[in-house]
Amino acid sequence: MNLDAYFRRIAYTGSLMPAAETLAALHLAHATHLPFENLDILLGRPIRLDLDSLERKLVQEHRGGYCFEQNLLFAHVLEQLGFAVTRLIARVRYLATSVLPRTHMALLIDVAGGRWIADVGFGGEGLLLPVPFWSGEECRQFRWSYRVVPDGDRWLMQSRRGGTWVDMYAFNLERQEFVDYEVANHYTSTHPSSRFVQTLAVQLPTPEARHILRNRELTIDRGDSVERRLLRDHDEILGVLDASFGLRFPAGTRFNFAEPHA
Repeated sequence: MNLDAYFRRIAYTGSLMPAAETLAALHLAHATHLPFENLDILLGRPIRLDLDSLERKLVQEHRGGYCFEQNLLFAHVLEQLGFAVTRLIARVRYLATSVLPRTHMALLIDVAGGRWIADVGFGGEGLLLPVPFWSGEECRQFRWSYRVVPDGDRWLMQSRRGGTWVDMYAFNLERQEFVDYEVANHYTSTHPSSRFVQTLAVQLPTPEARHILRNRELTIDRGDSVERRLLRDHDEILGVLDASFGLRFPAGTRFNFAEPHA
């Protein structure tokens, strides 16, 4: 992998030593420069997870991706720098009204002095920095807080909203193989019931605010306040994708998502 091109893509100029400080700095740079997005699915394009395809799309073409694309790319980067990475799979609980399949990827990173959950692919509610795996204590990340706590034979990643801890996803520590993500990716990118087939989702967090576009609704979440507005049409969607997320598509591009009923 061309690490120099990746570092330019995420505007990273820091240390390359496999240490906790490097992990945190890389995580923040990646999460705030590579938007979470499912736009290829809505354009009828396949989601490919091999390294060449990931590097071409996310780095060379200045696109984003969803969890498998983001975290697989990040895992390759970390391993090339000498980090010990365990690939995990999780069951999303955030905003879920029923039991969902295991279709979210996260990473367990072992560095001197501790273990961390890294996850640059959860989207608007997701991590800006790694979360310590071993402590169960609140991890404050700018305006947001997270923690990992045990739940029987599994673990929960939680975010804090006001005085309430909200489950984001549940996972165990079983190492996953590439084929496990291929199967999950096929479901999330093609199954009619998948939220990524039905809904346009583009999200980019910063330390100050989280920008979230779902279909035509644009949300800016600053932690203590939330601003929402409804975009008029596909042309305004293209303008917001460029201005707020750095994603450029030709004029006239139309994304195939289900408009909510009036």
